[in-house]
Amino acid sequence: MSSNRVIAASRVNGIRLTLKAGAIVFGSSALVLLAFPEFFLELLAFDSTSAPLVWSMRMIGVTLVALAGNMWVNSTNSNNLSVVRVGTVMAISAAGLGVLTLLLPVPLTWFTVAYAIVGFAFSLSYLFFLVQSRR
Repeated sequence: MSSNRVIAASRVNGIRLTLKAGAIVFGSSALVLLAFPEFFLELLAFDSTSAPLVWSMRMIGVTLVALAGNMWVNSTNSNNLSVVRVGTVMAISAAGLGVLTLLLPVPLTWFTVAYAIVGFAFSLSYLFFLVQSRR
């Protein structure tokens, strides 16, 4: 895609909305990871008493705060071409999140499957609106 390409605002509104929804979901996950990492580990069928895993969950929570903030800022302040580029990155990342969630080295739980479905749903949403932005 050329950096000179003009994209109508109406063609990226879906990407902007998906970024905002993703920011809310990731922001909520971040709060749970920071405040209740043991609970999240239990939902994923990991050892919730492992200090290294609890620490890792909190680190992921901090990272998700940054990601959610960037998603929100890009959805509201970036030009249309930048929103398309961010949407492309997020489509790939959300699909990766879904795949890696299903590959956790523990038995699958209802939460693991639901979390993967959320990742795939966001990826599909980004892809749908990315295709719309090119028409």
